[in-house]
Amino acid sequence: MQFTDLSLDEPLLKAIKQQGYETPTPIQEQAIPIALAGKDLLGCAQTGTGKTAAFSLPILHHLLQEKVYKKGIKALILTPTRELAIQIEENIAAYATFTKISHMVVFGGVNINTQITALRKGVDILVATPGRLLDLIGQKVITLDKVEYFVLDEADRMLDMGFIHDIKKVVKMLPLQRQTLFFSATMPDEIAKLANTILNNPERVEVTPVSSTAEKITQQVYSVDKPDKPKLLTHLLKKDKMHTVLVFTRTKHGADRLVKTLQKQHISAAAIHGNKSQNARQAALQAFKANKLAVLVATDIAARGIDVEDLKYVINYDLPNIPETYVHRIGRTGRAGASGLAISFCDLEEREYLQDIVNLINLPLPVDNSHPYPMRDTFVAVPLPKGAKSKAAVAAKKAKPKPSFHGRGDRPRNNNERPKSKNDRWNR
Repeated sequence: MQFTDLSLDEPLLKAIKQQGYETPTPIQEQAIPIALAGKDLLGCAQTGTGKTAAFSLPILHHLLQEKVYKKGIKALILTPTRELAIQIEENIAAYATFTKISHMVVFGGVNINTQITALRKGVDILVATPGRLLDLIGQKVITLDKVEYFVLDEADRMLDMGFIHDIKKVVKMLPLQRQTLFFSATMPDEIAKLANTILNNPERVEVTPVSSTAEKITQQVYSVDKPDKPKLLTHLLKKDKMHTVLVFTRTKHGADRLVKTLQKQHISAAAIHGNKSQNARQAALQAFKANKLAVLVATDIAARGIDVEDLKYVINYDLPNIPETYVHRIGRTGRAGASGLAISFCDLEEREYLQDIVNLINLPLPVDNSHPYPMRDTFVAVPLPKGAKSKAAVAAKKAKPKPSFHGRGDRPRNNNERPKSKNDRWNR
């Protein structure tokens, strides 16, 4: 199938051609006809599958078909992070090049007055993060009574970040007569319940299950004691002359500390996380995309929406404690049929996480000790029957030191923080 087979308006096809796209991705091929037909959609698809075009192209098509122009926000796209919101709006701008449809993005961390001024001029498509959207609604700058198309993107990440109540507030302000397009990489119970309450007889589209990893991604695991991780990372970067490497850490403080370590070794690096200003985050991302930075160190939440062409390397400096997050992380390389390398460091405390990951992806991940900083113990992670635990994982759990007052994070907790749990989002 070609994009020309999807019955999209000519200005959109012209823009798609200008972008160099000819063949839709599986999610686009399945979702676009459903959305064009005006039906609600439940899409189960992870980052990198092309879902932005899957919902934005039908919305643009519908708006072009409207014969009478009505002032007001006609399409609302809600997304969890600033980076992802910016990326979506940039894509919409590209697809709307040959139209007069107006669009803008609003998010926190920047001057709200500038956004208010732009919004008062009128906008057709609004991309927003929940917090800033509610702020603007509270200031009576935005009303949602004219919204005809509502997109909820990355719903599972919304849950992780604690935005579910904000989403419910927004939904109550939307007209009952609307088309809703709902996307989530995973479908936990709370997300399934939310989908049931806001969708009307939806059609379901599912591509690339979250448990699968791209075939062309080479996955490597290195055993290493936690104190030796900085030395191992520096060794790999210099030995293999790696460039444009996306490195994931578990905490914001850990990301900043790692950047300082790399810079001392004359490796250009920057961090991107929730404590950074929006300008600093965008500057780091643009420098990374322009190949001016060798390494971008990111936490999971801040990295949501990072889309870098030809990204060859992803390094899990800290293994995630939620196995699905591993799939999201390494999925940033090996896109569009390209090859990629995903390297994970695994210390003693992280063996449980590694076992959870191999159980999810159902692939063995042998641990490599052929580097200058290996742990003494060898460990091979292979998929286990449901409910079973490996001897190594059990031993690691017993050997894990009791948490101190500071908890397991890299910095002392202040009075506004609480002890970490498996679903912790306080120190990312």
